[in-house]
Amino acid sequence: MLSHHTLSLSTKGFNDIIDVTPKLRQLLSESGIQLGHMIVFVPGSTAGLTTIEYEPGLLQDLPKMMEQIAPMKGQYHHDATWNDGNGYAHLRAALIGPSITVPFIEGRFLLGTWQQVVFIDFDNRSRQRTLHIQIYGE
Repeated sequence: MLSHHTLSLSTKGFNDIIDVTPKLRQLLSESGIQLGHMIVFVPGSTAGLTTIEYEPGLLQDLPKMMEQIAPMKGQYHHDATWNDGNGYAHLRAALIGPSITVPFIEGRFLLGTWQQVVFIDFDNRSRQRTLHIQIYGE
């Protein structure tokens, strides 16, 4: 069985981290599929999906780490080409990746106790984003 859904998100940009786990759990429950996996994908090259413990400390640590790896004020060839100032956002998104797969059994994700699925918008402006969600299983 296959089920496809979309999820719209309004973001602030600048490392906006959104816990999408509750909405994904709701979609899984509504699908009635008990065994399989969910794939979540974000179109675009300045956002990503991963898992973290969604808690205040890590919500500060993750952007701090990204600033060390790809600083906002760094010099990027992308910015020289397009003059949009978001070269850092493209690099951060490339590191995190645009999709995640989460397996489930008996209608429950196999996530760890402190593990949530998060969407991160790295762009340098607010955005309207759409996640594409496919649920495969039986």
